[in-house]
Amino acid sequence: MTEQQTEAPRGARLVPQLLKFGAVGGVGFFVNLVVFNGLLLTVLRPAAVHHGPLYATIIATVVAIATNWLGNRYWAFSASRQAHTGREAAEFFAVSLAGMGIPLLCLWLSHYVFGFTSLLADNIANNVVGLALGTVFRFALYRWWVFAPARSAGGRASRAGAASVPEAASVPEASLGAADVAVLGPRYAPGGATRQSELPGAPD
Repeated sequence: MTEQQTEAPRGARLVPQLLKFGAVGGVGFFVNLVVFNGLLLTVLRPAAVHHGPLYATIIATVVAIATNWLGNRYWAFSASRQAHTGREAAEFFAVSLAGMGIPLLCLWLSHYVFGFTSLLADNIANNVVGLALGTVFRFALYRWWVFAPARSAGGRASRAGAASVPEAASVPEASLGAADVAVLGPRYAPGGATRQSELPGAPD
């Protein structure tokens, strides 16, 4: 199979993964919104809990990341999920947190470095530029690190199976005597070692 033939299936898999990743992200955003507002309206009301909005943000973020991990592990990247679930979850959580920092960095640069202090500028920096860059960052690291095919359970099993298949053994010259050569023929004489599969009566 040529390199061009293998690149086509990879590209064909990338688009569905990207669409599923976007759908999972949308569900995670909705979960974050519901959990955050639900907590602020019930057990973490600002009137009752001084740091209620902060606690609600932390809890909602963790729940949303867990939801996104489950969606990506069992749907978007189901064919390449890792055998080590705990390590995969930790890597996913780390990438998600790093991705959340990108909009904050864009907002900081826009507002405090470049001096664009209007509400519109803040929204563009945070919710347009930052969100787009963060999405690309997360998808790239999910696709080529957390859920990389080479690190998946199936990929490891395939490589282990390929490595365990021995090459066909050759018949050593010393094992063939004069009587064997007389029966088998001159091409089996010492100096013309042949594979066991070529010997008469060898299984196919």
